[in-house]
Amino acid sequence: MSAGSRMPVTSVLTVRNFRRYLLGQLTSNIGTWMQRAAQDLLVLHLTGNSGSAVGVVTALQFLPQTLFGLAGGVLADRYPKRRLLLLTQTAMGVQSLLLGLLTVTGSVNLPSVYALALVLGTASAVDSPARNAYVCELVAREGVPTAVSLNAAQFNVARVLGPALAGLTVAAFGTGPVFLVNAVSYLAVLYGLITIRTDRPGDRGPSLHGRARLRDAFHDIASTPQLLLPICLVAVVGTFGLNFQVTISLVAVTVLHSGAAAFGWLCAAYAVGSVIGAIHGASRGTPPTVRRLIATTVVFGALEAALGLMPGYGTFMALLVPTGFAAVTVTTTANALVQLHADPRLRGRVLSVYFLVLLGGTPVGAPLVGLVSDAFGARSGPVLGGLVSASCALTLPALIARRVRRLPPLTTPVSVTGSALTPAGPAGDRRQPPWSGLGSGR
Repeated sequence: MSAGSRMPVTSVLTVRNFRRYLLGQLTSNIGTWMQRAAQDLLVLHLTGNSGSAVGVVTALQFLPQTLFGLAGGVLADRYPKRRLLLLTQTAMGVQSLLLGLLTVTGSVNLPSVYALALVLGTASAVDSPARNAYVCELVAREGVPTAVSLNAAQFNVARVLGPALAGLTVAAFGTGPVFLVNAVSYLAVLYGLITIRTDRPGDRGPSLHGRARLRDAFHDIASTPQLLLPICLVAVVGTFGLNFQVTISLVAVTVLHSGAAAFGWLCAAYAVGSVIGAIHGASRGTPPTVRRLIATTVVFGALEAALGLMPGYGTFMALLVPTGFAAVTVTTTANALVQLHADPRLRGRVLSVYFLVLLGGTPVGAPLVGLVSDAFGARSGPVLGGLVSASCALTLPALIARRVRRLPPLTTPVSVTGSALTPAGPAGDRRQPPWSGLGSGR
């Protein structure tokens, strides 16, 4: 298969190791989204419908990603990823089991929910970079973009199914059984990891010699336009553009005057668009390019800005579908570019930086969008997020090009191929402007 080609979905799914890994992740993520919904309901029940308590438990679950996410990337590069995933997935399964047992026995209280949320967040911070980097070790290089899109598709399918299943389960049996179901779902991941064959040298991933230092990842990002542009773009979009948990609720309540059920349909419309976008990304026959990332981000920004101008509930919900499609296309394209162009020896650390800027901007962007909405109306939130995202996509390439011209030339240009670094000609220079020739599949 040529360097510029891309493996189709059917070919990637025939890879035994990746197929087992994907099915395990889908099963577990459905359980995880079930637990997230049931956990909020449990906290509301324990506190008499305290919204601040729900905010605290959410913060405790995601704060470790900001604090320890980079350290998780170091661990992912220093130790075998499969072994690390076995430990983190086991820890998360035990957390769900403990929360379920405490709930069904009537022993649960708010401090225990807080503590277990912090445990889950800490394990997830270590798990996330290893889990995403491990995808590259399960498929050939030309299959990475498709594998990344399929991984995004299973995540978004779980995001749609999980809360719905949680609502039915809680209504019938209460919150405790939901946590126990999630604990059992981790067995699917563990089974997949245990049964993955590692009889080929490439399945073990690159070995590290010496210390795994974070500064090596930052240096690689800063000196490689194909990494710097997607990560900077995702940082801005993640901070200002992907705050739909705030903007949808504000517009639904204060502008459209809709109830809880109508708000749920709005969230479902966005999720459906995300699922379609992820599936479409997996089925594309061409590798990702920076040009596509820039164009898609501009389209996403325009759709989000238009979303804030929709006059009624029907048009607002209808536009959420293509907006979700564009949003997941931006993130999966950026993810694939980062995975393809990162030095394999640094991939875990580079991905930890990617997820830090993608998720770490939310604590800053969400309150900012909320303040803008309070000052100028709920419609201003998505308009601001869309305009900032589109403007960033249009201006960042010129800024990156200016930085590239200031960098000293590489004495030995390199090309990332498989799990090793090999010499390349001038066309393989990773410091060239990322919008010039990235369609080659590098």
